[in-house]
Amino acid sequence: MTNNKILALKYRPQEFKDLIGQDIISKTITNSILKGKTPNAYLLTGIRGVGKTTTARLIAKALNCEKANSEKINCSKESLCTTCKEIINSNHIDVLEMDAASKTGIDDVRELIENSKYSPANAKFKIFIIDEVHMLSKQAFNGLLKTLEEPPPSLKFILATTEIRKIPLTIISRCQRFDLKRVGITEMFKHIKNVSEKEKGNITDGALKIISKVSEGSVRDALSLLDRVITFQNLSSNNTVEESDVRNMLGIVDKSKIIILFKEVLNGNTQEAINILKTLYEDGIDTKSFLNDILELLNLVNRKISLGSIEKDQIIPENEINLINEISKEINITDIGLFWQFTIKTIEDLKVISNDYMTLEMYILQLIHLKDLGNDNEQKININAERAENTVKISESKNKEISETSKLKTKNQLKNIEQIESEIIKNPQKNYKQTDYKNIKTFEDIVNLADKENEIELKYDLERNVKLVNFKTGNIDISFNEKLNKNFIKILTEKLLNWTGERWIISLSKNSGDKTLYEKKIELKRSKIEDAKKINEVNSLLDTFKDAQLTDIEDIKD
Repeated sequence: MTNNKILALKYRPQEFKDLIGQDIISKTITNSILKGKTPNAYLLTGIRGVGKTTTARLIAKALNCEKANSEKINCSKESLCTTCKEIINSNHIDVLEMDAASKTGIDDVRELIENSKYSPANAKFKIFIIDEVHMLSKQAFNGLLKTLEEPPPSLKFILATTEIRKIPLTIISRCQRFDLKRVGITEMFKHIKNVSEKEKGNITDGALKIISKVSEGSVRDALSLLDRVITFQNLSSNNTVEESDVRNMLGIVDKSKIIILFKEVLNGNTQEAINILKTLYEDGIDTKSFLNDILELLNLVNRKISLGSIEKDQIIPENEINLINEISKEINITDIGLFWQFTIKTIEDLKVISNDYMTLEMYILQLIHLKDLGNDNEQKININAERAENTVKISESKNKEISETSKLKTKNQLKNIEQIESEIIKNPQKNYKQTDYKNIKTFEDIVNLADKENEIELKYDLERNVKLVNFKTGNIDISFNEKLNKNFIKILTEKLLNWTGERWIISLSKNSGDKTLYEKKIELKRSKIEDAKKINEVNSLLDTFKDAQLTDIEDIKD
């Protein structure tokens, strides 16, 4: 039966020295047990699959191993003592494992506390292992506080969690905390290669490196993927499992193809970039994984530009390093930041767009457009710089021949040219459709301007959801109600800048402010109706038609 176990269980560490990538924690816990300075409660935290439950069982074994109580008893991997065997099989009477994900309430904790009053039956310590402890309710955590702080001498708690932030500080402060870190790619590669050899797996190093990277530091994930790959090998007449096989199984794109695609984007080759994308999509790429690979590529290029080298622990093939070096010469830090933000935005768009290919195609086309914009700006700046330089050279040659008066004129002209061109360089894309700035003298002027510019949503917010506190040209203080658009200030600031060419300051005030324009309009309407009802002719009309109501009044213009 043991041979049929999944690899994650079959190769579960049975001693502290077998833990992968947790050397410091292993030494600390081992030394504390040898010196007899063990805490009342251990708190083990880390991502999935790094060995939290395994470490909890190893602590339980180390505390209760029969070898510690008698030198005559031998306990090793080959020949375990009775206590260690029972703990491994999760059937020891004094070592209780509780899944807090299914037992979250105060009643479950109350039962645990009740059991803690009794001394251990066979072992030295009674040990409670609570997995996924962050799932306990607030009342359950409060119920544990006293017992955690002052447990019976023979009781130990071992808590394990992936969400340390969800655990109350009062619980954390009563435990000795150990953070299990992610396993490095190199260390993971060595481990799964060793397991592959033991399982007689015929898998290339490149395929194992992909598994090591995809597992993201989780040993359990890596062994589960290895199990899957070995099964694939057994079903394919003992053929060697190559990188391409693993990529196809996991829906992962060949990184070199993504780099080539990105290079075509930077070169502006639209048709070639779309063709590569089609090929990748037809090969069955996972859309989110593809975009995450783009983010990883951007990170590598950024590190190459900023730091001058790429870390070896990334296990990047030499051909990919050469391609990254080429790309780093064709892109700057500004473009990388822009591409990074746009890629994250596209990942968010996938949540609302059902057609993945359409999303990716639009993404690639927009990346090419963004790069073209950057190139256009650089060309404009270069042209402006050349013009300024040529102008200076011409003026210098003329200065030798003309009088002092003409020199002064030339300098003034040069100064004006430099000012204009420096403004073009600073703001190459700005082309404001400016309104007469002096015309905006009141808050109502802004509302009218929004109506004139057909900004319906902005006009609605200005009239109904904004209360004016103070208005000065270029500076507006407002208060608002809960219905106001969350992007209102950003939108209004941008529109005023676009309309007037001046930056306006919009401030939120604690003062309640005046009534909204809409409320004022309603009040004025009611006042006019009340005044109209006082007119004899209107009263006689309402008396004649009993069901009639006066609902509105309009001023008739001559």
